[in-house]
Amino acid sequence: MSSLAIGLIGVCCLFAAILSGVNVMVALGAVGGLGLAAILGFGAATAMLGTVFFDTTHSFHFSVIPLFLLMGFFAMRAGLGEDMFEATSRWLGNLRGGLAISTTLGAAAFGAASGSSVGTATVFTKLALPEMLNRGYDKSLSAASIAIAGTLAVMIPPSSLVVVYGILTNSSIGALLIAGFIPGMVFALLLCIAIWLTVLRNPALAPHVRQSFTLREKLASLKLAGPLVLVIGVIVSGLYLGVFTPTEAGGIGAAFTFVLALIRQRGLKGIELKRTLIETIETSAMIFAILICALVFSKFLAISGLANTVGSFLTGLDVNRWVVVALVSLIYLALGMLMDAPGLLAITLPITHPVMMSLGFDPVWFGVYVVLLVEIGAVTPPVGINCFVVQAASEGRVKLEEVFRGLVPFVLAGFLMLFLLCLFPQLALFLPETMK
Repeated sequence: MSSLAIGLIGVCCLFAAILSGVNVMVALGAVGGLGLAAILGFGAATAMLGTVFFDTTHSFHFSVIPLFLLMGFFAMRAGLGEDMFEATSRWLGNLRGGLAISTTLGAAAFGAASGSSVGTATVFTKLALPEMLNRGYDKSLSAASIAIAGTLAVMIPPSSLVVVYGILTNSSIGALLIAGFIPGMVFALLLCIAIWLTVLRNPALAPHVRQSFTLREKLASLKLAGPLVLVIGVIVSGLYLGVFTPTEAGGIGAAFTFVLALIRQRGLKGIELKRTLIETIETSAMIFAILICALVFSKFLAISGLANTVGSFLTGLDVNRWVVVALVSLIYLALGMLMDAPGLLAITLPITHPVMMSLGFDPVWFGVYVVLLVEIGAVTPPVGINCFVVQAASEGRVKLEEVFRGLVPFVLAGFLMLFLLCLFPQLALFLPETMK
């Protein structure tokens, strides 16, 4: 049997395993390892696997992930999400649809500190959903606005998913982190506009409830938002100016949020330090395992010749390169409905990244584009992990189908953001090109 045929069988087995419920990490590792053994022989395959494991785990880039995760968990313990929601709701809550807009902007800011799409969706479901429902907001609009707002966490730096992309493609992690800042802000603005237009079209979705705050109260709320804004500002400006590396940024952010959590919770007991560290270790180990197994699978695709064959087919098409971008986008959107973001990147990047580079696209631009693609997949059925998180955290207030039903205007806003990235690539490239 030819190597190419083994590669095709391996890919079919991988998707069959994932669709049958096998863990993505296990599926990647098993198919990749057995495929290498089938092509190279058992001895050569085990020698290569040992090299992959060592070369991967000793990489300095991996230290970024646990530090960013630790910063996110400390940010949750410090109550930074509550502070940001309180500040934005005081300023914008009186607008029609203002609470949903406040939730989007608050989630964007908190997500920048936490870097976790799921964590942001969980926090703001507990904070904002009861408030919106108590004021008569439509369940679908309320829940969907929180689910999509969670995706901003991986667009605005720091972002663990962006680091995963950087490791898998050997791209500059610092440039990738900075590249997501402007697109993340623009996407947050588009989501706010989508809320405003939805409510303008059907005012019954968000009753105009007046709640007055004095100017003094509004200005006082800025003190609540100040620490979170400071964390974001230090990380983004430090990376942009070249003051510190992504790993150092993670360490500084984790230390800063740790101090804030200590002050807010008045001691170590309140921040549940042991639980926080265990959660960080568990999440980091999961991401590391997916990355290692993904690289094993990537070696299998390369040696089988399947990656080169598919890549040559796509680049050899006698069509404009944007047609290939559209095909790649459809693949990501379809697969994003079936699996989580790290697993999706792990499976597809060995093929799609070389194709996009051969067509002349910038690796940093493609990183921002593909992260946005997989995050749109994170809110679309049947998987839509953010939607499941919102439904679970709502404690029975909303049904899953209600969350999905309200997502239409926000997914359209996501498609518009993808179009803007294609039309104006400098949205993603301006800051990396001018950073030190």
